[in-house]
Amino acid sequence: MSLPPLVPHRGRRFAVTGRILSAVVFTFLCYLSIGIPLAVLPGYVHNELGYSTVIAGLAVSTQYVATLLSRPYAGRMADAMGPKRAVTAGLIVLALAGLFLALGALAPGMPGLSLALILMSRLGLGFAESWIGTGSITWGIAGIGGEHTARVISWNGIATYGGIALGAPLGVVLTHHYGIIALGVVGFALGAIALPLALLKAHVPPTHGERLPFKSVLSRVYAYGAGLALGSIGFGCLSTFVALYYASRGWEGAALSLSVFGSCFIGVRLVFGNAINRFGGYRVAIASLVVECLGLLLMWFGTTPHLALAGAALTGSGFALVFPALGVEAVSRVSNHNRGAALGAYSVFLDVALGLTGPVGGWVAGRYDYPAIFLLASGATLAAAVLSFSLYSRHGRAPRPETANARA
Repeated sequence: MSLPPLVPHRGRRFAVTGRILSAVVFTFLCYLSIGIPLAVLPGYVHNELGYSTVIAGLAVSTQYVATLLSRPYAGRMADAMGPKRAVTAGLIVLALAGLFLALGALAPGMPGLSLALILMSRLGLGFAESWIGTGSITWGIAGIGGEHTARVISWNGIATYGGIALGAPLGVVLTHHYGIIALGVVGFALGAIALPLALLKAHVPPTHGERLPFKSVLSRVYAYGAGLALGSIGFGCLSTFVALYYASRGWEGAALSLSVFGSCFIGVRLVFGNAINRFGGYRVAIASLVVECLGLLLMWFGTTPHLALAGAALTGSGFALVFPALGVEAVSRVSNHNRGAALGAYSVFLDVALGLTGPVGGWVAGRYDYPAIFLLASGATLAAAVLSFSLYSRHGRAPRPETANARA
């Protein structure tokens, strides 16, 4: 009795997944490097070097500024020179960032020099994040075809949050046993090990065609980016203020809520990642944003730790597919040879949202209270759902530009 045709189909699916993983593994290593110093660097700058908490916060946020500034150039490099060039350049900078951090740890007796080296390390991580993240997605899409865009973006997100989730506790352990210098040494080693892997991976030549100016690309994706920014405020509020929110109510378990958020986020991406191809990015985005909004409302309204934990679970489940769902529709608004630029422009909105969440949320907490932050975030998420529905009404039934080009 012959086997049903499902087996070959599964084989092809596993092959596609393997090729995606071979590209996004560089994203994982990059965000592992980013996560390693995340939990210990502010304390080192404040307690060991003697700087204020403002400077300690700046030591972390410098990375996001560099990421924001370099996103457009990362996308253009991936389009014009090929994603392999973007990823390898990012890995070189990633290794240098680790080296600067290690050198900074060797000069605790000279706080000014140590801080300068740490800031250079953070700037390097920001540039590396842009080049590796955008290049890996573009490399994955170019290697298997635009019809798998949603899957590539989803797996890249899993690599991103998985790297940070593993890196943060690893950094605490390394610092406890070997000191802050170990963080820089490991960061350098990760970049140095990944570089030959990238050089050995097959080159995907850049696509030929008209390169749109960045302003033109931005004008095509800004509505999707605005939806992403509004939908990302909930994630930024949860990750930044959940510990203070729990403490203000005298609860324990803030770390558990973050773990639940991350577990639900990754679980939804693994289980429902194909939903975007089945139902379309607009529908998935609307449903996801509604779920996220309900989770944030539960965080605001929650009167017990169990309700807050349920809110974190819903928030993580809802936010999981927002980036890939709106991203696949944003990328479809440009031609294939402008795909990297579109991803870079689209991702800028996430950087801006996460960068503004801290100061705005802090102002809201100071004027009202910590639960009010989640009420504000739920309103922003609801606005993102309305915007996504508006985009669906305008573009959801129209053929995508890439589809039209294929038919022509």
